[in-house]
Amino acid sequence: MKKSILFICTHNSARSQIAEGIMKWIYGEFFEVFSAGTEPSTVNPYAVKVLKEIGIDISNNRSKTIEELEKKEFDYVVTLCDSAKENCPVFTNAGKRIHKSFKDPSDFKGSEDEILLGFRLIRDEIRNWIEETFNKTAKKGKL
Repeated sequence: MKKSILFICTHNSARSQIAEGIMKWIYGEFFEVFSAGTEPSTVNPYAVKVLKEIGIDISNNRSKTIEELEKKEFDYVVTLCDSAKENCPVFTNAGKRIHKSFKDPSDFKGSEDEILLGFRLIRDEIRNWIEETFNKTAKKGKL
């Protein structure tokens, strides 16, 4: 039986969307993966672009509210920014809460190439963290 995981950031536009896409891509056989935002907006096109570069398609994803998922049971609820950690409601049906803050790539300014470079950096940081955090236990089939 798959474990369930929810990634949360403020707008559910970049960090949590990137984490959802990467987690499904790497550990989709072990996890049912969701993402949401404390103040959802729209999926950032740069997040779509940098995931597509590594073979992950989130172009059909949409930003979701926490309320849409609050009745679902999660084995893990992961906040990816300090704001989400502070504003996230307590999921009484969550097995474990994890917090790992990543810089908001939506704040990057500059040319398109500079913005993409920033998004790639965050994508790779999230991917590395996911692999470090969930690799051993996912391969054992228990978390």
